[in-house]
Amino acid sequence: MSAFTLASLIGGALLIVGLLARGAGRFAVFFAVLYGIHTAVAISLAPLLGPLEPIFWVLQALTILNLATLRSPRLRPPAYHVLVAWPGSLFIVATFLSLPLLPLLWWEQLAPAFTLPFALATAGLWWSVVPRKETVRLDLGVATTGEGVHRHNAMIQRRRGLGGERTQGALRIVQITDPHLGPFMSVGRLAAILQRAVDQDPDLIVLTGDLLTVASQNHPDALHDALGPLKAHPRVYACLGNHDHEALPIVRSALASAGVVLLVDAEAVVETPWGTIQVVGLDFTWRERAERVRAALASMPRRHTEAGPMFRLVLLHDPGMFRDIPEGDGDLVLSGHTHGGQVGLVALGLDWTFVGAVSSVPDHGPWARGPDRLYVHRTTGHYGFPLRVGVPAEESMLEILPAER
Repeated sequence: MSAFTLASLIGGALLIVGLLARGAGRFAVFFAVLYGIHTAVAISLAPLLGPLEPIFWVLQALTILNLATLRSPRLRPPAYHVLVAWPGSLFIVATFLSLPLLPLLWWEQLAPAFTLPFALATAGLWWSVVPRKETVRLDLGVATTGEGVHRHNAMIQRRRGLGGERTQGALRIVQITDPHLGPFMSVGRLAAILQRAVDQDPDLIVLTGDLLTVASQNHPDALHDALGPLKAHPRVYACLGNHDHEALPIVRSALASAGVVLLVDAEAVVETPWGTIQVVGLDFTWRERAERVRAALASMPRRHTEAGPMFRLVLLHDPGMFRDIPEGDGDLVLSGHTHGGQVGLVALGLDWTFVGAVSSVPDHGPWARGPDRLYVHRTTGHYGFPLRVGVPAEESMLEILPAER
């Protein structure tokens, strides 16, 4: 047994025993499986490193430390994230990405192939903390011939950079979704993103949920401080995501302090360059989704002006609920939740993601069903799986072109 193997087993045992001693049985089981798979791969790869094996020692120690501190969630200093949480997360992702390549260990000449998972994990750290800044034009008038809920790339154009000269006739919206204040999203970073949103002077700013993580739920002032820049914009609206329900008083208080109108199965009538529009915010729910969505929308029928029916903008955290909206009730639905699929080939200009491969949930970009349109933001942050891989975080300005109704 190598020294690295012995040290990894001892470190893992101490981690699990420590969790059990603190009454964290469920965490102990989860971390035992996670750490066990990760360590089995790391032990298999360590002999390939030769004189560079001490790098694995350091990364393994950081991984154990990061997992141990996850049981005591709190916002930690930026230095901890850079020196512990990020490299520990990178190491776990790299070993899991190495799993499909393990049969190549039998061919010594193919050993260099194992640099690829580590390169991808390193790029994943970049995709996780450096959002791609884009201006996204959505032409709602582009017809579609698809049936059911389907991807509708014909309606979208992207260009690098935020804002710039306004497209004639466009409604400008900045969507912020899933920032997940925590290890990969500090208070200062989120505040800077929101300040850039305000500085672009969009017609609307919308927040579509999941503002916190477990790490930030014990710091009520953190979200208040991060949302501060939104006080300078007069039209900011929000709906709730699933994680917002874990700390609802904190979320409500922080949004109110920033002047954000929270719409929980509620509506707002808003003056815009398009005239008066109807903004509807739907609550997140796990159960009886179709019934609750339809009941909420039935209580808020489409409004009209003398010029005709108002444009109806729906804020809906989970794009999987788009199919539950009655046809014709959502001119444009803005969602997040999926983190753009989080693992995929989007960085290469392709649509494929893991979420799209294993589910029917719209994962990113533009979708359609009949006259209704959906845009799934790749999200500002992420949570759960340690890093994004091939799916860059998004910071964008949406320019919406109207459809004839």
